[in-house]
Amino acid sequence: MSSTLQAQEQPKSDVGNFYPLLDAYSSKNNSRLSYLSRNWRSVEKWRKTAKTKLNELLAFNPEPAPLNSEILSTTKREGYTQYLVRYNVNALQKTEAFLLVPDNITKPAPAVIALHDHGGFYFFGKEKHTLTDNQPDILEAYVQNLYEGRYYADELAKRGFVVLCPDAPYFGSQKLDPALLTDAKGYDKKVEGASESERIQIYNKQVAGPNEVAMNKTILTSGTTWLGIIAQNDRVAIDFLLSRPEVDPERIGCIGLSLGGLRSTYLFGLDSRIKTGVIAAFSTTYEQMLQQHAHHTWMMYVPRQYQFLDLPDVASLNAPRPLMVMNCKQDKLFSLTGMQAAEEKLSTIYSSMKAPENFAVKYYDVPHSMTIAMQEDAFAWLEKWLK
Repeated sequence: MSSTLQAQEQPKSDVGNFYPLLDAYSSKNNSRLSYLSRNWRSVEKWRKTAKTKLNELLAFNPEPAPLNSEILSTTKREGYTQYLVRYNVNALQKTEAFLLVPDNITKPAPAVIALHDHGGFYFFGKEKHTLTDNQPDILEAYVQNLYEGRYYADELAKRGFVVLCPDAPYFGSQKLDPALLTDAKGYDKKVEGASESERIQIYNKQVAGPNEVAMNKTILTSGTTWLGIIAQNDRVAIDFLLSRPEVDPERIGCIGLSLGGLRSTYLFGLDSRIKTGVIAAFSTTYEQMLQQHAHHTWMMYVPRQYQFLDLPDVASLNAPRPLMVMNCKQDKLFSLTGMQAAEEKLSTIYSSMKAPENFAVKYYDVPHSMTIAMQEDAFAWLEKWLK
């Protein structure tokens, strides 16, 4: 058979002629620790087995450290107070976060961890969904594009939630420092005389973005995973909330868009202290990603995970606790069939656990984003299960 004819018979793929090899390999014994993989006699035994394996694959177990939290600044806003805080996430890392505390709290209140997105915008993290003063134009435009100009963390605070917005590794207070790079690609000269927005764009596009490759290679060489580092950081955010007297420890949820949706998936799945979760614009199955749409940030990939747990399987690890997934029909990062396959898997798991009402999926005819309509649906979900 000619190579031309063979090519005509093979499906188009992001990896061309390598797709049949990788698809065939992945089809053998994948998702073997999914709740749907067998008739598990005990939900708790399944949960423990799957979480143990996932933590092993994430491969990040740093030396712990006391939080040693400190308040860096305090800003009174309408209906709440915004604190800029810093705390240890382990013995080698610190992060900064915004803590939003509603006015007139008389007893411990429900809390939400708001997990910021990626968007190729590394210079800021928590600021992408939390109101700050004197914003550069590039940040205002970004928030307008992805969130219709609304800072959803602040809206949650106005509705009575204590909200924590931590920076993830490689963003904001934990961003890459060009001064310590072997080759910063002439960053210092490029930003001379540039406006604030221009400097931020140069940093995002010419420093942090291209360096994701070197970061992930180095992370893997060191013996861990990028998502493992992120997930560990995010779990410490719960520790921080539990250290605050304003927070009811039995009413903590999480929410995030895009990378924040991935972070919400893993935080919800891995930590039973999270009582409900919202995942926005980051839901698919690995099967659908293998042919197309496997070109996401390096931060999402965990070697060998698909052998044991598909992406929706991770979210299911906290089932039947309430979970909402919000999908964007015009999302170019995921296929609609991938979204629907993830929905089917999660819906089947929740039904098997006799709690179908605890799982909800909504589709919006919009590009990759968290529109105000999506935010309102998320707020209603969080209020239903946390208030």
